[in-house]
Amino acid sequence: MDNPISTPPVPLWRQHDFRLLLGGRLVSQLGDSLQFLALPLLVVALTGSPTQAGLLLGLQTVVYLVFGLVAGALVDRWNRRTTMIWCEIGRGSLTATVPVAAMSGVLGMPQLYAVALLNGVLSTLFGAANGSALPNIVPVRDLAAALGTVGAFSSGLRIVGSAVAGVAYAAGRMLPFAVNAVSFLASAAFLRAIRTDFEQVRPAAPGSPRTLVTDIGRGLAWLWHRPVIRTLALLDAADSLRFGAGYLLIVMLAQGLHASPTQTALVFTGAGVGALLGSLLAPALTRRFPLGSLSITMLWAEALAFPFYALAPTWWLLLVVAFTESVVSPVYNVALDSHRLAVTPDALRGRVTSAIDTLTTGGAAIGTIASGALIARLGTTTLTFMLAGWLAFLALAATLSRTVRTARV
Repeated sequence: MDNPISTPPVPLWRQHDFRLLLGGRLVSQLGDSLQFLALPLLVVALTGSPTQAGLLLGLQTVVYLVFGLVAGALVDRWNRRTTMIWCEIGRGSLTATVPVAAMSGVLGMPQLYAVALLNGVLSTLFGAANGSALPNIVPVRDLAAALGTVGAFSSGLRIVGSAVAGVAYAAGRMLPFAVNAVSFLASAAFLRAIRTDFEQVRPAAPGSPRTLVTDIGRGLAWLWHRPVIRTLALLDAADSLRFGAGYLLIVMLAQGLHASPTQTALVFTGAGVGALLGSLLAPALTRRFPLGSLSITMLWAEALAFPFYALAPTWWLLLVVAFTESVVSPVYNVALDSHRLAVTPDALRGRVTSAIDTLTTGGAAIGTIASGALIARLGTTTLTFMLAGWLAFLALAATLSRTVRTARV
C-alpha cells in the first residue's frame, strides 16, 4: 500500500491571505500614525485648550472600556470579515468628514467629538474581529511567527510614522486626515481580497440584548475556568498599570535631564527599536522555551531594568534603558497571545480577546490617569522605584504560581 504524500508546510511569507491581512493592517496603521499627532495639534489650534485635546484622545479608550465586551460578543455572532470591511469603510467615511468640513469652514469641536466617539465604536468592533480571525488565516504552527511579524512591522511603522506625521501636518493641516481616510478604504480592499473565511462556523445573529448578555457571560466563564490564560491575563493587566504610567514618567525624567524635545523623542524611538527587536526574537523564543518560563523571565527582566530609568544620568542612557526594557514585552505578548488564540474555541474567541483587551486597556488607562498626580506628589525618582517594586511583586507572584511555572504553549 502506498504511503500518503504529506504536503510540506507553506512558509508564512508565501501565504497569500496573511500577506493581504498584514498589508491592510500596515496601510491603516500608517494613516492612524499620521492622524494621532495631527488630531491634538488641530484641537489646540481650534480651541487653544490642551485639556480638550487630552479629552478627545482619551475618548477612544473610554469607548473601548464601555463597549469592549459587547463588541467581542457581536463579532462572535457576525461575519468577521464583513464586519471588518464595513468598520473600515465607516471609519474612512467619518474621517473624511473632517477635511471636508474644514474646507467648508464649518469644522468645530462637536464634529470632532462625534467622529472620535463613532470611530471608537468601529475601532473596538474591528479590533475584536481582527484579533479573533488570525488563527483562521494562518495554521496554528505559524501563530507565533505571524504575531511576531505583525508586531515587528507595527513597531517599525510606528518609528517611521512619528517622523512622517510631523512632515505631513506641516505640509497641510488636513493632509493627515485625508491620508487616513484613504488608508481605511485601502485596508477594506485588502480584506475584501482575502479568500479564507474568518470564522469556522457562524452562529445566528443575537435575538435580544438578554441573549447578548448571556453570550458575554459564557465567554467570561470560559476564561475564568482556564487558569493559565486567566492568571497570565491578570498579570498582564497589572503590568499595564506600569505601562500606562510610564509614558509621562519618561517624559518628565527626560526633562529633568534637560533633554530637548528632539532628544526626548529619540528616547521613545529607542523604545520603538527595542520593541521591533523583541518582536523579531519572539517567534524563536516562543518555540524554544515554555510559556511559563518566558513569562517569569520577562517579568523579572522588566523589574530589574526599570529602576535604571531613575539612575540614568544623561538622556542617551535613558534611551538605552528604554530600548532594553522594550525588548521584553513583545516576547511575552507573542507567547501569551499565540497560546490563547490556539486554545480558545473559535466561537468564543471574540469574547475572550475583548475581555483580556478590556483588562489591559483599563490597567493602562488607570496608570495614565494617575501618573500626573503621582509625579506631582511623589516625584519622578520615587515613582520610578515604586513602579519597579510593583513589577518585582508581579514577577515574584508569577514565580510562586504553580499555574504559571508549569504553563506551556
